[in-house]
Amino acid sequence: MAAILNISSYKFVTLPDAPALREVLFERAQALNLKGTVLLAEEGINLFLAGPAQGVRDWVGALQQDPRFADLAPKESWSDTVPFRKLLVKVKREIIRMNHPTIRPDWQGEEGRAPAVSPADLNRWLGQGHDDEGRPVVTLDTRNAFEVDYGTFRNAVDWRIHKFSEFPEAVQAHKAEFEGKTVVSFCTGGIRCEKAALYMQEAGIERVYQLDGGILKYFELTDGAHYDGTCFVFDEREALGADLSAHPGALQQTSGATEAGGA
Repeated sequence: MAAILNISSYKFVTLPDAPALREVLFERAQALNLKGTVLLAEEGINLFLAGPAQGVRDWVGALQQDPRFADLAPKESWSDTVPFRKLLVKVKREIIRMNHPTIRPDWQGEEGRAPAVSPADLNRWLGQGHDDEGRPVVTLDTRNAFEVDYGTFRNAVDWRIHKFSEFPEAVQAHKAEFEGKTVVSFCTGGIRCEKAALYMQEAGIERVYQLDGGILKYFELTDGAHYDGTCFVFDEREALGADLSAHPGALQQTSGATEAGGA
């Protein structure tokens, strides 16, 4: 087995102590020789870390001692080397920038989150051509255009956005197209599609789900059917296949990479 454990995770939870938490998490990760990025904001945490398996799991275990992160369940993959060059722990206005900080899944607890569809159920829906109520299913890619060019769900809606903050405007321009359909928003690890689904609900789109855990969880828990290509990741592995192995140089088409979009 490859020696390096890579994890990614996020959680929307109110963090009024984000600056102080930043110092604790940085020192802990540095002591365990971990590299990657941890983003903190008043709305929650978004993280990508890699290092020796025991160190990564010790860091996660310590984080889970904080009741706010007790249910954090990182997605895991393996590599031969650490795919990050340094360790960054930052405090930002949003853990994924949408320029709509009022879209906050944690404000109403579980009731405030958008409904989620499991990877297994989405796989089944796409196979049968409709959801369990017989409604047509539309998959909506919430990632940046250059990420989509590495791979996406077959026949997914792709608005060719270049940064996630463009997503709300695209929703307003296209929301009538979803009438009578079940929309499943998806992204790499779940954070963007969760915010996207909440925004679409607020915009009046009737039936919206987020893909629970994003593409990476879909790869982990299904056979990857209905997805063509690879999934771009924001580290030196470049892209992952359905078996979660690295696929550098896997770009399907030529497109300009702009700002990083997150999980």
